[in-house]
Amino acid sequence: MDRYPIVRQLSRRELMRRGIAVGGAAVALDLLEELGPAEAATSLKVGALHVGPINDHGYNEAMHEGLMAMKANIPGIELFEAENVPESADAERVMENMIQRGAKLMFPLSFGYLDPALNVAKRHPDVIFEHPAGNQLAKNLGTFWSDTTSFEYLMGIVAGKNTKTNKLGWIAGYPIPNILVSVNAFHLGARSVNPKVTTHMIVDSTWVDPAKESQAVDALADNRVDVVTMIVDSPTTVVEEAEKRGIMSMGFHCLCLYDIAGKHWLTGIGFTWGPLFTQFAKEVMNGTWKSENVIGSLQSGYASLAPYGPLVDSAVQQMVVQAKAQMISGELQVFRGPIVDNKGKVRVPAGQVGSVDQLLLNDDWLVEGVQGQTS
Repeated sequence: MDRYPIVRQLSRRELMRRGIAVGGAAVALDLLEELGPAEAATSLKVGALHVGPINDHGYNEAMHEGLMAMKANIPGIELFEAENVPESADAERVMENMIQRGAKLMFPLSFGYLDPALNVAKRHPDVIFEHPAGNQLAKNLGTFWSDTTSFEYLMGIVAGKNTKTNKLGWIAGYPIPNILVSVNAFHLGARSVNPKVTTHMIVDSTWVDPAKESQAVDALADNRVDVVTMIVDSPTTVVEEAEKRGIMSMGFHCLCLYDIAGKHWLTGIGFTWGPLFTQFAKEVMNGTWKSENVIGSLQSGYASLAPYGPLVDSAVQQMVVQAKAQMISGELQVFRGPIVDNKGKVRVPAGQVGSVDQLLLNDDWLVEGVQGQTS
């Protein structure tokens, strides 16, 4: 018996409630168990590793929903998933286990799985790997993410218009490039409608720690922050603690977070990975897959804004609609210069626009008005 089996199944009704297209019979998860000889051959076997539980209303659940959509979209896919796999040598062992069971497409779905995935990919050149937000490629390993900067900018507009104290809060797992870009975009969006705002970032140095996340919310609230958002694997603790403290919250990772949000909820970002995961699987099956860094845009999807809470009035919602249209047309660029960091250094000169693709891989700074650590 493997130490990291998947033990939860989603019904067809639950999948459809969450907006995941399902055709034909109900879809169930294959357990990471010993495969019997009588099982029928499949068109593709896919393995996936999750760093936490798939019912976290956050990062892992959004990834899991994307895999389930992929499986529903391509009949015959056999899916192996493992939850709560540490970012250690255990990750290599679990990937090797899945490859021995025939997996030809592997999703090591946590930032800390990159080195283990590169090691396993080198040993198995016939297996394709797709890693989220990684900053290295290999011949058989690609990376992907979504440009959430546009959505963060839009969330910043909502936060900037709703704050009463002009203090916004950010809770981050680690200060890696794609998180720093998100914080910067959020702050720039808030500043676009409220030049007085400051943003205060707390780094937990872990992706999942409810105690640290609760303490971070309390520290921000004690500092008169009245809007808090985050990038941690499970946003549940942050949203619930913010509600207890009577401050506003904004989510990340999963649209399902809205299901448990309270009256101080504003909005959030939810990933919709199903179309991209389906694309990867089809490319592996027809031999057209290639190693590249795939970044979704505001137009191409992979993410969307969550439903608004009752505090977001129609005027603010219309501001978001207008800003989104301007971004799609190119009139509004999130990182249009001049942009200065919080140490006074010019990062994007006047007349230039910062490349989101490069920032997602290399950002190591915070924009002026943001307080927090970058390493």
